[in-house]
This record gives sequence, C-alpha cells and structure tokens, in this order.
Amino acid sequence: MTVGVLTLDLFFPYAHSLKDKRRILRGFKDRARRHNVALAEIDFQDLWQRARIGIVTVNSQPSVVEDVLGRVLSDARNLEETEIAGQEIRYV
Repeated sequence: MTVGVLTLDLFFPYAHSLKDKRRILRGFKDRARRHNVALAEIDFQDLWQRARIGIVTVNSQPSVVEDVLGRVLSDARNLEETEIAGQEIRYV
C-alpha cells in the first residue's frame, strides 16, 4: 500500500478578504475531490492571501498514487486566481 501526500503553499494575489480566499479554495477542493483524495487547509487559516493545503491519496499501486497527485497538482496550476508558492510530494 502506498500513501501519497501533496502539500501546496498557495498565494492569492487578488484576494481582499478571507471570504475571497475561501471562495477560491472551495472551488479547488470540489475539483480535487473528483480525483478521490482527502484534503484540508493545514496552515495559514487566518491569513487572507496564503493557504497551505494537505492532499492525501492511498492505493496499492504506486503509479496510481503518483498519477492522482499529478492530476491534482495540474488542477492547482490551472487556478486563475492562485499562484503556487511551494509544493512537496512525499510517499509513505
């Protein structure tokens, strides 16, 4: 069994409030969950221009875990109102 963890540091240059940030994150979370992952905002909850998201998936085949996390990362890169400030992928 392989567990893949993707950590994303996101920057929201056009957000003017926590409400703006949460609106953008809600859309991303909805799209990411289509890939059968679990995710949560794990840091910077009180900052309106930053977020750290933890995304996890599990599968018996490492190639499937890598593919799923790659698709989620691709979705994050395609967000128009967000910039990826950092990313890390770990496999357990």
